[in-house]
Amino acid sequence: MSKYVIRRLLSMFLVVLIVASATFFLMRFLPSGPFSREKALPAAVIKNLEERYHMNDPLWKQYVDYIGNLLRGDLGPSFKYRDRTVNSIIKDGFPVSATLGAVAVLLAVVIGIPLGIWGALRQNGWQDNLVMFVALLGVSVPNFIMAVLLMFIFALGLHVVPAAGWGSFRQTILPALTLAGYPTAFIARLVRSSMLEVLRQEYITTARAKGLSEHLVIFRHALRNILIPVVTVLGPLIAAVFTGSFVVEKIFAIPGLGRYYVTSINDRDYTTILGVTIFYSALLVSMNFLVDLTYAWLDPRIRYVERKVS
Repeated sequence: MSKYVIRRLLSMFLVVLIVASATFFLMRFLPSGPFSREKALPAAVIKNLEERYHMNDPLWKQYVDYIGNLLRGDLGPSFKYRDRTVNSIIKDGFPVSATLGAVAVLLAVVIGIPLGIWGALRQNGWQDNLVMFVALLGVSVPNFIMAVLLMFIFALGLHVVPAAGWGSFRQTILPALTLAGYPTAFIARLVRSSMLEVLRQEYITTARAKGLSEHLVIFRHALRNILIPVVTVLGPLIAAVFTGSFVVEKIFAIPGLGRYYVTSINDRDYTTILGVTIFYSALLVSMNFLVDLTYAWLDPRIRYVERKVS
């Protein structure tokens, strides 16, 4: 197990390094630079800015310096937000996005899993059709449509929650529901199909033949097996939601990491684009690693051991 963990950590480091390198060179090969504006800056100003941020150094030196700083945990200064570093931007934006993402993922799990089980147990009934309709609606309606719809009904129509902003729990409700729409529908469909497959297995038939109640059959014998595919999708899903939905944060005026990312792209803020991309990739591979470790807890048959070569 320890050797497996070490190998995975090394592969995670390599993946993040490849992502950082690829993003770095792609940024440098763009036709316009970070100091390009609709109104061109004087040549002397651009020269001073390039010297300040070492943009006039050879490309190989810029890359070596950036990777060296990255290994020390320094993502560099922001080109857009003067006197701010990318580390401070992530430090300020990520907790907001993570809080919103945690509420959205919790809603998706708490609602999606029971919905999927309910639909599977009532296969081809009106309950199953209702679950499939809700799931289809959730995966089909884009985030920005869902956001505007919820805002129109509950904020502008019923006046039960604020339309935008951040700082109170009530301001979290609408963006969290918007973010939870697609994951909830996806999890419900996944759980339904997994439950239908599990219910046809021989050990479920045996458990029912022994006289166990349907409640025990579902929650003691079937639930663990249907959670494995759910955990598989939760890894990248959590990473994506926690780093912030760009559209949702923009619509609801939430000061999360997604807003900074969109602004950095519009302003050609290379270091912020690089830093957020690297942070997202590191979070994604970490979540996938935790998913693999969770497999062993959900299914005792799964073990990460060295295979002996005879």
